[in-house]
Amino acid sequence: MNITEKILAAHLSDRQAGSGKKEVSAGELINARVDLVLANDITAPISITEFKKTGAKDVFDKNRIAFIPDHFAPQKDIKAAEQCKMLREFSREYGLGLYFEVGRMGVEHALLPEEGIVVPGDLVVGADSHTCTYGALGAFSTGVGSTDVAAAMATGECWFKVPESMKFIYYGKLNKWVSGKDLILHTIGDIGVDGALYRAMEFEGEVIRSLPMHSRLTMCNMAIEAGGKNGIIVPDEITEQYAKGRARREYTFYTSDEDAKYAEVKEYDCSSIPLTVSCPHLPSNTKPAAELSNVAIDQVVVGSCTNGRIEDMREAAEVIKGRKVNPNVRMIVIPATQKVYLQAVTEGLAEIFVNAEAVFSTPTCGPCLGGHMGVLAKGERAIATTNRNFVGRMGHPESEVYLSNPAVAAASAIKGRIATPEEVI
Repeated sequence: MNITEKILAAHLSDRQAGSGKKEVSAGELINARVDLVLANDITAPISITEFKKTGAKDVFDKNRIAFIPDHFAPQKDIKAAEQCKMLREFSREYGLGLYFEVGRMGVEHALLPEEGIVVPGDLVVGADSHTCTYGALGAFSTGVGSTDVAAAMATGECWFKVPESMKFIYYGKLNKWVSGKDLILHTIGDIGVDGALYRAMEFEGEVIRSLPMHSRLTMCNMAIEAGGKNGIIVPDEITEQYAKGRARREYTFYTSDEDAKYAEVKEYDCSSIPLTVSCPHLPSNTKPAAELSNVAIDQVVVGSCTNGRIEDMREAAEVIKGRKVNPNVRMIVIPATQKVYLQAVTEGLAEIFVNAEAVFSTPTCGPCLGGHMGVLAKGERAIATTNRNFVGRMGHPESEVYLSNPAVAAASAIKGRIATPEEVI
């Protein structure tokens, strides 16, 4: 079996495991035990409503359900406040141990790995499509509907069709400033937004083995943008260094057998992968950043569950230090968690951004989904380190979003158009 199949097999429901079943294969329908259930201020209210309809007396485990208000939080209006209130009241009523109020929260997919709440070998379901992020730790994690989350909250189980797996091998040497964001954008550009539809995307190769955890998290985060059921990386020494000291539970490293089956194998020479930008209105519409210097922009966003970690803050700060945001541009920098925020302040990164005349914000998903803190008007263009650029994603349906890594975003903020770091440094 490959790593995805092994994790699913290890989590088979008691009924299926009790019958002696120890293996799974692509296409099988299974019931599996979940280690963590996740929802946010947009998706949890539906889950709460449906959970109460089930008649369940209690949740399956008070310490395995995470509610994180991050999309419209800090609450942007009355409706958002009511949504967040539902999470708070349900968490109090059922004594949930993983409710994160504003001030203690962060963008969910950055917060849970940082806090050691998701660990290698876990099976995680979340009512958010970017739950696939945690595959970077060697976990099986995937987005599900709010009603599936309601059922999982009651039973501790979820049903799955075991996905076929695709293997993506990255070799060679990364060019300057090229990171996990460029690798995943390049990959999606190659296979398309449905190129891995309901498949596990397993990333491996010499480049992946040397890739730091923040870049791995970025790659697995965007597996869904290729239609993937999950993204996953076999855990190694880098995983161990990340998990050690922060994991709140025992964890297990799973690997893929050498004779494991894959529906498809793709190989990429990373020495030929340039700084890459996704153009409107699909993540797969990719071009080298250097070819887009004629694209003027109005807004730059650095942050989100894709690129809001401290390494992303450092990368953007390195480019913009001692320089100014173009007078025709607004730049919004959003650390993904309170810890990242505090670290950015301590390291002087916040000062660099403010001196460059950028906005430095409290953690929120905010502009990524056109929620708040950076909504686009008609005809405006943004370049962002976020993960989606669908029509109307960041505001007006006649606005445009380009996706890039933090270095390209920062360089673009200085130039007032899409630019590469080499142009400003």
